[in-house]
Amino acid sequence: MRIKRLFNPKKRRQYGFAELPSCTLIVAAYNEADFIEEKISNTLLLNYPQGKLELIFVTDGSSDATPELVAKYPQIKLVHSVERRGKISAVHRAMEQVSSELVVFTDANTFLNRDALVLMCRHYADEKVGAIAGEKRVMIEEQADATAGEGFYWKYESKLKEWDSELYSVVGAAGELFSVRRSLYQPVPANSVLDDFMISMRIAEQGYVIIYEPEAYAQESSSANVKEELKRKVRIAAGGMQSVIWLSALLNPFKFPVLSFQYISHRVLRWTITPFLMILALLLNVFLVLSNSGALYTLLLLGQVLFYVSAYLGKVLEAKKVRVKLLFIPYYFCMMNYAVLAGLHRFFFGEQSVMWEKAQRK
Repeated sequence: MRIKRLFNPKKRRQYGFAELPSCTLIVAAYNEADFIEEKISNTLLLNYPQGKLELIFVTDGSSDATPELVAKYPQIKLVHSVERRGKISAVHRAMEQVSSELVVFTDANTFLNRDALVLMCRHYADEKVGAIAGEKRVMIEEQADATAGEGFYWKYESKLKEWDSELYSVVGAAGELFSVRRSLYQPVPANSVLDDFMISMRIAEQGYVIIYEPEAYAQESSSANVKEELKRKVRIAAGGMQSVIWLSALLNPFKFPVLSFQYISHRVLRWTITPFLMILALLLNVFLVLSNSGALYTLLLLGQVLFYVSAYLGKVLEAKKVRVKLLFIPYYFCMMNYAVLAGLHRFFFGEQSVMWEKAQRK
């Protein structure tokens, strides 16, 4: 990275405020009556050149008051169908209504900073840029439980995206906040589990880069509890395996020399073999210690044991409502890797549906 900074310090061109292209913001909302008016208020405060921003809320399948609440605002185009066919089908229907050059996607239960759209869309002055990933920020209460690990994880994930973007391209975007060029958007299959990841990576597959813009962010509450977070992570893991199969072309380093390295190291390994390697590392470490291979391996085994004991204590104390933040991170890390195993099982046995009950948040 430092070598690249030394030999390639050139920054990408950016649009000025008045130059920004036309943009459409799409919000997919399913039974979000509890949050939707707060989301609308947040959306109407977003900064963008007058006359260049259109707002679309798609509420397909909602059986609560969400469509009626959205319909009260003439500034917003409501797209609604009583039939529920999943988020990605709703997004495809909304995209049929879009005529702007750029599109920004965001979730109904997240709230954007006022200049988020400006900060993202300015990067499209560079013709090589095909998509923009915003930052996801998880709000953690002061008296947090083990879901505090989610906030730490997203800080770590955001740093990886920053480095990926600087090296070449971000490896996928999160649905909380991302943007694409309308001309590059490709409808992904209706049974896509990680539709946001697939949409952005299909653009990378066309030879464009995904830029990371950390100053454009979407805030949301952490999961209501670890059980709800696990439910979400298992779904993501199942969708990750699906994406690895569908995006197999990106595994070719001859066609995508840098992107392939980023994709495999950042996503593929995490969604496929990392949990198995963790188990293998522990077993091999035990074997080496029993074989009297030296003090180094004994120290490594003690470190591994201490880590897993800390994770277990985190689980036990969580159940007893005892909050020890130091134990949240190993507990959350182990929970994530268990979710990968559960997600792989769910994918290969066909148990993951595109329609699911979203995780409850605080």
